[in-house]
Amino acid sequence: MEGAGSSEQHDEWKKRAFLGPLPPNFLRLEEHLTPQEQQEAADQQAALALQQLQGMSTAAAPGLGRLSITIAQAKLVKNYGMTRMDPYVRLRVGHAIYETQTATNGGKNPHWNKVIQCWLPAGVDRIYVEIYDECSFTMDELIAWGHIEIPPQVIQRGETHEDWYMLSGKQGDNQEGMIDLVFSYTVKTKCQPYVAGPPMVMVPNATSNLMFGMQGYSPVNVYTAPPVAAAQQPPVLASARPEAETELQQIAEMFPNVDKEVIKSVYDANNGKKDTTINSLLQMCE
Repeated sequence: MEGAGSSEQHDEWKKRAFLGPLPPNFLRLEEHLTPQEQQEAADQQAALALQQLQGMSTAAAPGLGRLSITIAQAKLVKNYGMTRMDPYVRLRVGHAIYETQTATNGGKNPHWNKVIQCWLPAGVDRIYVEIYDECSFTMDELIAWGHIEIPPQVIQRGETHEDWYMLSGKQGDNQEGMIDLVFSYTVKTKCQPYVAGPPMVMVPNATSNLMFGMQGYSPVNVYTAPPVAAAQQPPVLASARPEAETELQQIAEMFPNVDKEVIKSVYDANNGKKDTTINSLLQMCE
């Protein structure tokens, strides 16, 4: 019994070390509170738990960095099947799986030039590569595979490294060909600032979430007043231009019986084109 109690106390210390102190009423809502106060208390507790879990995830993965892998091409020793193979690559980093596009009719010399960027978990120092032949009516056939160590200088010094790596397969260990990979690594820096999109609010949705017995919510854009456009300057009339005075005087001499304000209006309407203004005035006088 003494050992069991000691184990329970040890487990309790571990929980406190990871989660830190929680309020005594965590996940227990007081019955005397109004529904609105209960909801506010639940939201506050959820925010506290989320903040502590985020702290745990950050502390649990020191040294996390971004790994970039360029899957350039491969040279295989044999083309399996009656026609040229359609190879693609499946790559595993930690527990994450990535695939390239299919090199149609790539045969023994497929090219992909696919860049994969992923977070490299702490302790992971190699990747697993598989090359498949994409088949239309049967399961895709595994052609080659290999465990490839990430070059130490890539992780330790952030260098970019390219090399050909041997592949295993039906022909034997390291006998199925080679794959050309390029590695680069960027150490994790401080969190990037969050770039917010359009402002959002949550409003009740018409349909409720029957599974959880909760009211559904849907995002709605907040209305924001359109930016006030700069006051547009009134267009400069052709008759107000310095060079227009001479042309207006010449036109007025040609049409002595037409009021000068009419000539000016026609001139402005034709954007200061003298010949067009004269033709317009001739038509008016007919």
